[in-house]
Amino acid sequence: MKLCMIGTGYVGLVSGVCFADLGNEVICVDKDLNKIKNLKRGIIPIYEPGLEELTKKNFKSGRLKFTTNLSDAVKRSQIIFICVGTPTKKNGNAADLSQVFNVAKEVSYDIKNFKILITKSTVPVTTGDKIEKILLKKVKKKNFSIVSNPEFLREGEAIRDFNFPDRIVIGTSDKKSNKIMKSLYAPLISKGAKYLNTSRRGAELIKYASNAFLATKISFINELANLSEKIGVNIEDVSIGMGLDKRIGGRFLRAGPAYGGSCFPKDTRAIADTAKLFKTDLSIIKSVIKSNKNRSVILLKRVSKILKNKIKNKKITFLGVTFKANTDDMRESSSLTMIPYLLKKGAKIKYYDPSGYKKEFEKFKNVTFAKNIKSSCEGADLIIIHTEWNDFKSLNFKSLSKKRNVIIYDMRNILSPEKIKKDKISYFAIGK
Repeated sequence: MKLCMIGTGYVGLVSGVCFADLGNEVICVDKDLNKIKNLKRGIIPIYEPGLEELTKKNFKSGRLKFTTNLSDAVKRSQIIFICVGTPTKKNGNAADLSQVFNVAKEVSYDIKNFKILITKSTVPVTTGDKIEKILLKKVKKKNFSIVSNPEFLREGEAIRDFNFPDRIVIGTSDKKSNKIMKSLYAPLISKGAKYLNTSRRGAELIKYASNAFLATKISFINELANLSEKIGVNIEDVSIGMGLDKRIGGRFLRAGPAYGGSCFPKDTRAIADTAKLFKTDLSIIKSVIKSNKNRSVILLKRVSKILKNKIKNKKITFLGVTFKANTDDMRESSSLTMIPYLLKKGAKIKYYDPSGYKKEFEKFKNVTFAKNIKSSCEGADLIIIHTEWNDFKSLNFKSLSKKRNVIIYDMRNILSPEKIKKDKISYFAIGK
């Protein structure tokens, strides 16, 4: 099939490359000329394992193309995916849909025969209705169908998630569009993916509801970790004990820092805002948002306690600063709250992240990027394991840090407490 992916961010690029790998002809469109030039040269703008190789392979085969010419791409394609950003509005909680609506307006000028226009971007309920109204100003009803097809890609696991999805959700009441979409996803359905055809609004809500529920699980176990620390219980035992119940499941029951990234923070805010418009109180989700906001404050209080309230001039190392491992995504990472706070208290910060230097810390004095783990840990008073990269799971901290009284705060519970204690290093973890 001939597909057009509008937007080469995380969702658009991964989906476009994977659709091409399934044998489709895919044109990825972006306004950023430099990004398009780089993609043609095989330079990927995001850190995602396996994506570079897959992009080069499908570009070389001719199935995958990159362009800034939206009009031409739309004319050449049967199915058009909207994959642009929907960030939180400034000074508010609602999703900013300006990019989505701008795309809808631009596309409307070039639809002369039947096209399926799909929202792959995460959008609030009724967005599809609004896109349809925009198109009807320029396009005959018989020449288009608006479909909701939310993505469920995890950063760091995106290619696997695309190829082996738990479910494929298609929101449309149009039988023709549903038939075409089922055919598009047939290679994945044949491998066991469940295909769900629902209403367009239903599909829009499924995406938000899924992210809100996962965010709830994270906040729930983080709050229980706070209690576990007070009563001397190991939160990992609690997580395992709960997760063995098939009704609950163990995934997302890992205590740690606040959730971050491109989805959970903005999507929980957006669904709460949507509910407000429809005069419905989502009290549980609002509590989750509040709990997550307070999470970094709680962890910073523990840092202060670990250092006996003497943060000034302390050398603190952050191992990992991204919101999770296997991604370079810094959006709403808790390190963006923690590091500035510790700097204000007079600390000197070093950080190392396998995904590289972060421009987010450029404006701060006393923040240094270390090119390797060893140099990041040298002379540290406190080493904070902030992100659960595999690189950090088997480190010998005794040889890494020559300081006799170095302290480790494992915010991801990835180290062996027994091994650390054998090395006579002060060790603190979450929920223990």
